[in-house]
Amino acid sequence: MNTLTRAQLTEAIYAAVGLSRHESADLLELVLDRIAQALEVGKSVKISGFGTFSVRQKGRRIGRNPKTGVEVPILPRRVLVFRPSQMLRDAVNQQAPARP
Repeated sequence: MNTLTRAQLTEAIYAAVGLSRHESADLLELVLDRIAQALEVGKSVKISGFGTFSVRQKGRRIGRNPKTGVEVPILPRRVLVFRPSQMLRDAVNQQAPARP
């Protein structure tokens, strides 16, 4: 499985926009920091044609230790959720490799 890294994103910005590599890295960090800050305070981040990042509150519940079967309380927490746009879903499904 190939993974797209920050360095590769920085290179793509450098190639497409024409900023220096340092400026491209700074721009990427600024965008990622802004997204993270919004999510930290509970705001949703919607990127048109890509998807929506949001924070969801999960309540307290009872879980089970899979090894022992003992019930364990799971404390309330916030979880990050990504919902892809229909355009992104369509693009991913068109590019899906055929299975043997």
